[in-house]
Amino acid sequence: MLTDVAKIAVLVSGGGTNLQALIDAEISGIIKSGKITLVISNKSGAYAIERAHRAGIDTLVIEKKACRDAEDFEEKMIDALDSAGIDIIVLAGFMSILSERFTSHYKDRIINVHPSLIPSFCGAGFYGLRVHEAALAYGVKVSGATVHFVNEIPDGGKIIMQKAVEVRDGDTPEVLQKRIMEEAEWKILPLSCEQVCRTVINERNKRNG
Repeated sequence: MLTDVAKIAVLVSGGGTNLQALIDAEISGIIKSGKITLVISNKSGAYAIERAHRAGIDTLVIEKKACRDAEDFEEKMIDALDSAGIDIIVLAGFMSILSERFTSHYKDRIINVHPSLIPSFCGAGFYGLRVHEAALAYGVKVSGATVHFVNEIPDGGKIIMQKAVEVRDGDTPEVLQKRIMEEAEWKILPLSCEQVCRTVINERNKRNG
């Protein structure tokens, strides 16, 4: 039997605006080759969990501080993801660096959106407003967002999709962050998710004949 939908898990830590963009994209049909079936948060108070509940998506909270160590934390996530039969993992504001052991377990199956045009303003220490502060301090006229595969190097995986966004005179980090979310992140993350889901389905159907 051919499988025509990939199961998507979204890993979150905060408000879940990128999660909401994915939920909306699934509802509107932008994501049609995948279905979000699980949301995992590493913070119990994350509003992203509420967004998932409203959308009828199963949720799980795995807090690192409640685990023995980083390896135990990742082991619990792997157990949950594998038990749920997850095909694709999307990092949506997930504030935890994943080890090579974890990323290699899901090789070319984990994607992340970064709020700059990689290789600019990326890597260890570049997240959230820090990215936009650095871009404005450097004086760039164009920034944007990048969706990439995740490996053991922060922001080091192969690029899937990018979208440029104009930097305007008078921009603050907060203003630039909002524009990049609206004009780039919320557009290319769902499109990239659909692309990877379609690839997974095609590969699986080939294996299954």
